[in-house]
Amino acid sequence: MTDADVWPCMDIWQHADQLIERGRLQIDRPCGSAHPMLPGLVYPLDYGYIEDTRGGDGEGVDVWLGSGPVDQVTALACTIDPFRRDAEVKLFYRCTPEQIQRIRDFYAPQSQASLIVLRPARDKEATVQ
Repeated sequence: MTDADVWPCMDIWQHADQLIERGRLQIDRPCGSAHPMLPGLVYPLDYGYIEDTRGGDGEGVDVWLGSGPVDQVTALACTIDPFRRDAEVKLFYRCTPEQIQRIRDFYAPQSQASLIVLRPARDKEATVQ
C-alpha cells in the first residue's frame, strides 16, 4: 500500500505523528531561554520546528518537546496573533499533562490567543481547553 492509499484513513493525530517521524526536529529555543522579542518570557520546554515543513507563518511546523514516555503528539495548540496577523498550529510532542499546563501558562500573558486540543484516549473525542 502506498502513502496515498493510507493517508485518507489516518486521523489528524496520526498525520501529526508522521510529520515528526519523517522529519528532523530542530530545537532553536531551548528550555530556559528567553523569547527573542519578549525577554521576560522564558520558554518552559524545548521549542523548535520540523525541518522541510511549512507552518502558518511560512516557517517550519512548530513543536514543543516534552519528556513524556510516549513517542507521539500528545496535544496541539491553535494560536492567533493579532499583531503579526497570523494563525498557526503548534504540535506538543511527548508532553505530559504537567508540561502542557506549563505551555498554557507560557501563552497566557501574551497577546496571541491559543486553543489547546488534547489527544484523545482511544475511542474518545479530543478535549479542547
